[in-house]
Amino acid sequence: MSRIGNFPADDVMGWMVTSPELAAGIGGFSTAVYTRGRLPMRTRELARMVIALDNECTVCANTRDADGPAAGVSEDLYEHACQWRTWEGYSDQERIAAEFAHRFATDHTGLRDDEDFWARCSEHFSDELLADLALSCALWLGMGRLLRTLDIGQACSLTLPSRA
Repeated sequence: MSRIGNFPADDVMGWMVTSPELAAGIGGFSTAVYTRGRLPMRTRELARMVIALDNECTVCANTRDADGPAAGVSEDLYEHACQWRTWEGYSDQERIAAEFAHRFATDHTGLRDDEDFWARCSEHFSDELLADLALSCALWLGMGRLLRTLDIGQACSLTLPSRA
């Protein structure tokens, strides 16, 4: 049951009318992450799914990108997200993104101070891609926790719009 208003469990957007100016800002940020971000879609989607699992956000875990299959994003990528450390189907860059996402969500100061991680990260991410990953994780962590905490849209399955 939503903690804001009387919105159905499958309504992930209705509550935003209670704060339209801030909702418009987060909507713009979200659109930028999904349509202007430079991360490869598989890398982005794995990082997003890792944060969805850490947040225990059902709507986030059920979200898929409309262009995912064309970009090589299969259900296997999502189904093995909790095994990001060991599943053979992930590239080194995808694993680093998953590690960043997980630690960003669960131990941000430990991540900040882990020189070994940053050395490994710099082998797979330019500063520009790392900025996109960090900003994307900020969106997913914040919005996922908001949705889960306020019990909003937890019965939803979303399809993200195509980049085109």
